[in-house]
Parts: sequence; structure tokens; C-alpha cells
Amino acid sequence: METTTLANSGLTCSRIALGTRTMGTGARDSAAAGAGWDRHNALQAILEAVENGITTIDTAPLYGFGESEALVGEALHRGRLRQHVTLSTQAGLDWHDGTPFRDARPQRLFEEVHASLRRLRTDVIDLYQVHWPDLACPLEDTAGAMATLRRQGKIRAVGVSNVTGQQLRAFHAICPLTAVQAPYNLFERGIEEDLLPTARELGISVLGYSALCRGLLSGKMRPHTRFSSDDLRNHDPKFQPPRYAQYLEAVDALNTLARDNGLSGVLPLAVRWLLDQPGVDLALWGVRRPEQILPMLELDGWHLDDALNAEIERILAETITDPVGPEFMAPAGR
Repeated sequence: METTTLANSGLTCSRIALGTRTMGTGARDSAAAGAGWDRHNALQAILEAVENGITTIDTAPLYGFGESEALVGEALHRGRLRQHVTLSTQAGLDWHDGTPFRDARPQRLFEEVHASLRRLRTDVIDLYQVHWPDLACPLEDTAGAMATLRRQGKIRAVGVSNVTGQQLRAFHAICPLTAVQAPYNLFERGIEEDLLPTARELGISVLGYSALCRGLLSGKMRPHTRFSSDDLRNHDPKFQPPRYAQYLEAVDALNTLARDNGLSGVLPLAVRWLLDQPGVDLALWGVRRPEQILPMLELDGWHLDDALNAEIERILAETITDPVGPEFMAPAGR
């Protein structure tokens, strides 16, 4: 498994990070806690991921409303694996009646870090990230609180998620950052305009999440696929007509391209594309069952060549005439 060292930290990570948003019965939508969720399978998936060299694990209190972190902590404790893993979690979101909202005030961050340490069964978090910027709290206060946690030894490195290039620069000036996490995949490339160049300029590592665009790039979606009423994808414009047909057409063409080049399908093609983008250090890949680990092992030892990249761009240009980003995911402020 490919590895890298995160900026300004000395943290060595597998370039594939195990995403755990889909683990936990308390998840706020069935895109997260959907069909197939099972505690035993989730624990086995974590253990098998680490066994196969996926030593970066990303979680958050919001995922399963604490259950995801607890599962990660249990798996690492059961396998005595904590020292072999780079552990990443997040802070700065609260929730009421299952609805998340932003709260990155210092007191909230100080409370959250202790709860996360307890659930994760560890005495230090390797990478601690502000999940979403809290526009109702001065950035200086949030950044100062994160710097305090690092000085106290509760966390090793600081990151932010879902920020603009300007917010990244301002935060970094107060509290030097190791990483920024943002949605990035073949269908959602907004960070190429501002955030990605800014991160490269500042020497901040980039973690791309939603590598499979909420399942679209898994190759498993069909025109008749339906989602339960609480599924996040009901609010994603990409899953609504007429755009949905465009994205499925693109996936079909990408799947054919992948198979013609010896891959099992579009999934490894999509993740390899993300890993090959200049400035991207890690790709987050969410699973909830151990068999979902297997395609990750298909990514090692090869890269997309110029011809494949050109064909990917041609397919996207010809099939998706009305692209849309992930803006719908943003939680409310306080």
C-alpha cells in the first residue's frame, strides 16, 4: 500500500484512508447507515483494512453520533493496533434531534476532544480537524483553540475541512495546519480552482473525501435505484432527473474504459484518478463490510497515463452537460 508523510507532522499514512461515515446506527441518513450495516462486519472491516496496509483511519463524532468513533476505538483495542494506525477525527459540529449544526467555539472543541479520546480509547489524536467552518465564531478563536489542544498534547496535528482557500490561508496564519479535507472526485472538482492551489502553495496536505461521489462512481447505481426517505442523496442534485441520467451515462462509459484497460471496473479507476492528482495526498474510501476492502488492493503499483486521462476527460465532457457540486451537504450554522 502506498504511503506518504503528512505535512508539518511526521505522521506516516497510507494514501488510502479508511472512511467510517457509513458505520453507526445513529447516522443521520441511510446513505450513511444504509442497508448492510452490521456491527460485526464494521469491526472486521476495520481490522482487515489495517491488516492489508490501510493504516489511516478517518472518523468523526457526527458519524453515527459517536458510534463510529467507538467502533474504531473498539477495533483498534481488540487488535492491539493503535500504534500501527494514524488516527484522524473531527470536531466543530453539534446536533439536535439528529440535525447537525456548526459549533466550533473553543469550549465546544475542548469538550469534544475529551469525548473523542474516550470513545477512541486513546490518549492522543494524530490528526484533529475542524469539520466545517463556524461562521458565527471568529476564526481566530477556533484556530487558537486547536493550537491550544496541540500544545497540551491531546492532538498531534491540526486540520480543517470544507473551507475556502481564503479560510485556509487565514487559519494557517494563526495555527499552522497539517491537512485540509475536501470533497474531490471525478464529478466534483471545485477545489481545483482555489483550495487545491492554495494548499499546494502553503505546503498543506490534501485529503480528498467522497472519492466515489456518494456511490455514483461505485458502478452499482442504476436508473431504477431508489433511496429511503432519509437518504442524503435525495437532496443531491446529481441523483435527480435529468442530471442523474447524465451521470449514469458517464459511469457506464468510465466502467467500459476501466475494463478495457484490465481493471475490475470504474471504482478503482476513479480512486486512482484521485490519488494521481497533483497535490492530493490521501483518498478517503468509506466501507462498512470487510469484502469492500478488496478493491482497495487493486490500486497499488500503477498510475493513469496521459492517454487514459485524456479519455476520461473526453467522456466527462461528452456526457455531463450540467455538472453540479456538493454544496447541498453543508450543515446549518448556529
